[in-house]
Amino acid sequence: MSFRPLRASAFIASAVFLLSGTVWADDTVAPAKTFTIVLDGTLGPILSGSDPAGLDGQGATVTIAVKESLSPYKTTNNSANYHIRPGNVVVSVNGTKYTSTSRSSMIVKLGDKADLLTLKAKVTVFGRQVKVSETSALQSGSWTNDVLQHPALFSPSPQNLSEPSSSFTYTVSGETTVLGVTGTASNSE
Repeated sequence: MSFRPLRASAFIASAVFLLSGTVWADDTVAPAKTFTIVLDGTLGPILSGSDPAGLDGQGATVTIAVKESLSPYKTTNNSANYHIRPGNVVVSVNGTKYTSTSRSSMIVKLGDKADLLTLKAKVTVFGRQVKVSETSALQSGSWTNDVLQHPALFSPSPQNLSEPSSSFTYTVSGETTVLGVTGTASNSE
């Protein structure tokens, strides 16, 4: 007869534990939000290099999918560097899309004259690996200092980009070309 009360007590204790564990999980674990940054514009003029791919004057878009839960791999008092997963960066030139083939870097640097967003990625073009980098000069104060702890949306969005402070760099076969960028930067959840 002593087994029944013991089993009933164990059952009630297990039910309370399971229910409280479920509530705990719901209260403490939130799904990671992802937001998208889109850099859209026209490349040019050539700021340095010989432009072997003939990108001067071409339309280009860089799209980055960023998880807000990321932690920086490197920080200073005014900058944070984040790793972006392979495939989460897409570079499109005149409608042809190239997706990142390895881990990319996104660097946010807060400044008095401008907040800089720099992306570094590798894509494959006709079987060759091409390093690309895009720097967007946004309005100073586009981010709060919270962006040094985790990625965040910038504001206002969209913002105008203009060369030479905004640029697109590519390296192929050891040759580096830097082009200006004129266009817009936007982000959304």
